[in-house]
Amino acid sequence: MTEQDISARDSTIGRPWTPRAGGNPFLVLALALATAAIAAAFSFLPKELAAHLAAGALGVLAVIGVCALFAFALGLAGFASQSPDGEFARLASDGAPEGLVATDSAGALLYANAAYRNYCGAAAVRPVEQLFSGAPEVSEAIYRLAQASRRNRRGEEELRLSRALEGGGQAGWYKISVRPIETADGARVSLWSVVDVTHERKRQEDAFQDLRRAIDFLDDAPAGFFSSNAHGSVSYMNATLAAWLGYDVAHAAGGGLRLGEFLAGDGVSLLASVAGGPGEVRTEQFDIDLKRAGGEILPARLLHRVAFDEEGRPGPSRTLVLNRESGVEPAEDLRAAEVRFARVFNATPVAIALLDGEGRIKRSNAAFARLMPRALKAAEPIYSAIAEPDRNALKTALAAALRSKTDIAPLDAALEGDGERSARLFVSPSDDRDGRGATIYALDTTEQQALRTNFEQSQKMQAIGQLAGGVAHDFNNVLTAIIGFSDLLLANHRPTDPSFHDIMQIKQNANRAAGLVRQLLAFSRRQTMRPQILQLGDVLADLQILMRRLVGEKIDLDLRHGRDLWLVKADVNQFEQVIVNLIVNARDAMPEGGKILLRTRNVAAADCGEFDEPSLTPADYVAIEVVDAGHGIAPEVRDKIFEPFFTTKEIGKGTGLGLSMVYGIVKQTGGFVVCASTVGKGSTFSILLPRHVASESDAPPAAEAAKAPAKDLTGHGTILLVEDEEAVRAFGARALASRGYTVLQAASGLEALEVVEQNEGKIDLVVSDVVMPEMDGPTMFGELRKRGVKAKVIFVSGYAEDAFQKNLPEGEVFSFLPKPFSLKQLIEAVKGAKD
Repeated sequence: MTEQDISARDSTIGRPWTPRAGGNPFLVLALALATAAIAAAFSFLPKELAAHLAAGALGVLAVIGVCALFAFALGLAGFASQSPDGEFARLASDGAPEGLVATDSAGALLYANAAYRNYCGAAAVRPVEQLFSGAPEVSEAIYRLAQASRRNRRGEEELRLSRALEGGGQAGWYKISVRPIETADGARVSLWSVVDVTHERKRQEDAFQDLRRAIDFLDDAPAGFFSSNAHGSVSYMNATLAAWLGYDVAHAAGGGLRLGEFLAGDGVSLLASVAGGPGEVRTEQFDIDLKRAGGEILPARLLHRVAFDEEGRPGPSRTLVLNRESGVEPAEDLRAAEVRFARVFNATPVAIALLDGEGRIKRSNAAFARLMPRALKAAEPIYSAIAEPDRNALKTALAAALRSKTDIAPLDAALEGDGERSARLFVSPSDDRDGRGATIYALDTTEQQALRTNFEQSQKMQAIGQLAGGVAHDFNNVLTAIIGFSDLLLANHRPTDPSFHDIMQIKQNANRAAGLVRQLLAFSRRQTMRPQILQLGDVLADLQILMRRLVGEKIDLDLRHGRDLWLVKADVNQFEQVIVNLIVNARDAMPEGGKILLRTRNVAAADCGEFDEPSLTPADYVAIEVVDAGHGIAPEVRDKIFEPFFTTKEIGKGTGLGLSMVYGIVKQTGGFVVCASTVGKGSTFSILLPRHVASESDAPPAAEAAKAPAKDLTGHGTILLVEDEEAVRAFGARALASRGYTVLQAASGLEALEVVEQNEGKIDLVVSDVVMPEMDGPTMFGELRKRGVKAKVIFVSGYAEDAFQKNLPEGEVFSFLPKPFSLKQLIEAVKGAKD
């Protein structure tokens, strides 16, 4: 449509719409009266004539009705519309303050209200595209709106004209939108809206300038200011405070700082201690030290205001900072002394709180806010921050302080809150203008308590280990005698003898007892270790088939190897025993079935803190973790699980030595075992073995050909048997003598030296116990070498070989036979040493 066409239609655009006339009510009334008169006339006619006339009238009416239906169907007749909605809509559009204009799909104008006509001015009414076509700075925005109109989509743009449409030479802001609408006959029309927002933008610019001036005034104020949220993030800091602290203004004012970066000591805890009720606004004053970017201290007074919302949660703070550095203000002795005391009060590491007569906190320092934040936030006496069992002791101490007693003994109390925390409290009386009260000095003893608990546990485990080792040594002597004499009896009985099976039962049960003793020795770390350099991935892969058989079909074993595992140095047989015990325990913890995860990984020294084990020395380790989803271990039981004979299993289903053996083997290897467990969710046992760094001394020794067991166990020669246990000595003497050896006996090291002097040059081999009264085996061995006796020596002991090896003369070679041993093992050891 051309501009001339649009001008021709200007006289019709915006013209009020008039609805069509409806029906005539007088005509309806006349028809009703005529019908009533005809009906009355029929009543005066004869019945037969009246019936014929009535039938004729009904026929005429029926024909008229049928004709009316055909006329309605053909559109020749219809119902008159009485709705004035169109008129109301046009009246509302004409009176709208924003400019409204409607165009068809071809862009032709269909309607424009008065406000839009005002935008067009004296010129003819034009579409929006032409109204803003002369301004190059808005051409792109108008083009986007036109495209949206053609595609029947919504669009909205806000643009700025260098000269407003109304004139005046000033710039103008306009918000223009377009949206598609559909008319009653299905035609699509685009409705444009043009709103002048110039005044709104001017108000916003004025408000921004006012805010900018206020910020400039605040930045250049002679006092510092900052705002922070409840999490300690600083959202704003003025230029004055940033300059005092030595921070870049852009970094500090832009929210890049946290309170802990410039509040010294426990200042963060002190600010966080401000508490209030829902809807309350609290203002507190603190004299503390600020920390400059270079680490220097800046004394300051903080006026800290916090508003709390309807739920009692703290909102952003408004904190005014006054510089209390010397030389900044004129000297005021009393005021300066007050500031110095407040700084010292808040900077001291000792937690201090002043209480009233009911135990409520009147004032406290930063260290107290860090130690007992719960006591400051609760509107209750200090007892709410103390664990229930220790509250009565504190109440007694406070009562004594209120009676002005000065010799109140300090008390150790557990603190409420997360984790096991404790403190030592010193209570003393105090008087002020508000009445009599008390002062509490508190020292955080959480770390010391944990160290003491760990030390006591270590001492207990060491004592149990010494006891277990001593018991195991004595049992080994008894078991050696039982097994040895059983072998002597079996040698004199045939399998067909009735007593043969009884003797075998004695020997088999003695061997079972020997297995328990080995577990005790493992716990006491006194068993013989044969360490070698291991790649744990290979060891676990070889052990995988056995482990799957142990867990059964109801439990899935998932083995995950870490990449590039470091080497470790351990006894492979003992290590396999550790893994088997942990797998069996994990299996027993899931009687209904489940999944066991066995994984390995490297743990660097920097990552040792993740195990939360105070005794763990930071170093490089290889971790082997066994994870189950069983019933878990209760906290009160966890400290006892490594003790010998402690078990939570049913009677007859466990000896209580499995985890004890794991503990002993790992400790003897130089590692650590850590247990993490949650009741109802499962347990994780972590074995940490030290990383082994290969060196030249780790070169594998030349392989020796394995010696086949000697078929002929008889021999000859003189053997000195040194053993303080008479039963073991008697068995050994009979066993060796039965194989053709000449046996000399001694009950101690001193007696053995006398026997050697009496049989100088005749002794071919010495078989000696290690632990003996008067003189032990290693000391006797040294004396023999001093006297020129070159006979070979076999040491027998219930302890580990390396437990006494350090006491032997350097460079000497000896053989070792662990107790308990059988007759055959003794004869083979003697035969091998002599050959």
